[in-house]
Amino acid sequence: MQVMGPEGMGYDRGVTVFSPDGRLFQVQYAMEAVRRGATVVGIKTKTGVVMVADRKVLHHLIMARSIEKVYEVDKHICAATIGLVADGRKLVDQARLEAQRHQMVYGEPITLKQLVHEISSYMQVFTQYGGVRPFGVTTLIAGYDHEPKLFEIDPSGTPTEWASTAVGEGRSEIMKLLEVKYSQSLSLEAGLKLGVEAQKHFLKNKFEMSRIEAAYVTKDGFRKADTKEIEAVLDGKA
Repeated sequence: MQVMGPEGMGYDRGVTVFSPDGRLFQVQYAMEAVRRGATVVGIKTKTGVVMVADRKVLHHLIMARSIEKVYEVDKHICAATIGLVADGRKLVDQARLEAQRHQMVYGEPITLKQLVHEISSYMQVFTQYGGVRPFGVTTLIAGYDHEPKLFEIDPSGTPTEWASTAVGEGRSEIMKLLEVKYSQSLSLEAGLKLGVEAQKHFLKNKFEMSRIEAAYVTKDGFRKADTKEIEAVLDGKA
């Protein structure tokens, strides 16, 4: 009879091995990497989706503007990754490749739902075979086809559609705030204001505007908001 050590010993060494209670420990470890990642807030509004990310500068000599959290995937789709940065960049590259491939084959932009399906399937493969590990990221993907939509894909490759969500170390606190203050009738500017307020609510005295990266995706496409624009919205001047 095999003698087991601490809980999970032996079952966490292979991504394809289920524990007796039906868990894949490598996937759970990947989710823990996400829980420790810098927070990103996604908010769907009447006219688009807002992403508000914390750059989480780890040293005062690092230039905050060099840290990118929200990426353009296609003209009408953006993505933010939370967790291991290098894993996130790989997934963004894969998403861009899928979008370009669809455009070349079908002569039309990929829909957000199709892209989410492709990336979810790609991530799931890394939970199924030996010799690989799951991606240590959760991906927020937002887009505008006929209407704005926001999806979250966790390290297991499971996609979920949200009206508003937060991913990363501040998730539990920010979700409580969003449950109270979110409304489907929010304007784009109100969504941005709520996203920044949510980050400030979690970061408290660590909050600095230089840490915030914000972006929109609407029927007019993807664009980032600079610090002056964010401050104008917060001051009610936008």
